[in-house]
Amino acid sequence: MTLIEQALSPQTGYLLLVDDDRPFLIRLARAMESRGLSIQTADTVAEALALVKQEPPRYAVVDMRLGDGNGLDVIEAIRNSNPDARTIMLTGYGNITTAVTAVKLGAVDYLAKPADADDIYAALMNEGTVKTQPPENPMSADRVRWEHIQRVYEMCDRNVSETARRLNMHRRTLQRILAKRAPR
Repeated sequence: MTLIEQALSPQTGYLLLVDDDRPFLIRLARAMESRGLSIQTADTVAEALALVKQEPPRYAVVDMRLGDGNGLDVIEAIRNSNPDARTIMLTGYGNITTAVTAVKLGAVDYLAKPADADDIYAALMNEGTVKTQPPENPMSADRVRWEHIQRVYEMCDRNVSETARRLNMHRRTLQRILAKRAPR
């Protein structure tokens, strides 16, 4: 049975959508329902973890930054409760470090916002036969710096003070950098 047939089969579970952007969450839920998937939505980490504990999803699309925490915690909980679940990390704060962490925790793909429903659905149903093309443009120097800071930040378990110490940077300067969007 292919993944598409499994998705359309009622006994295979549901798609969990986790995002704190309520209008986006509602639009995405409607788009996925129109493709035949059963949907559960959550806009906080706590709500998502409760749904996962109650019944692990078959599919999940999880935003990285949520009001009460980090979407990586939701991805890890999904993997622990259902290792066969297909999970996608969706974020507007994309970087290599968090992409690698998400994949290590069980995500099958990592998409940057804004992503449309077709891209998300294709990533959920991709059985590994389609390979992503490498980027045409190399990263800018600002982007490389951002990636390095993010990698050290993740190595320090997202502890700002420890990250600043390791980077030999003032903590407040690091906080300002982390609060900004990633450079292109």
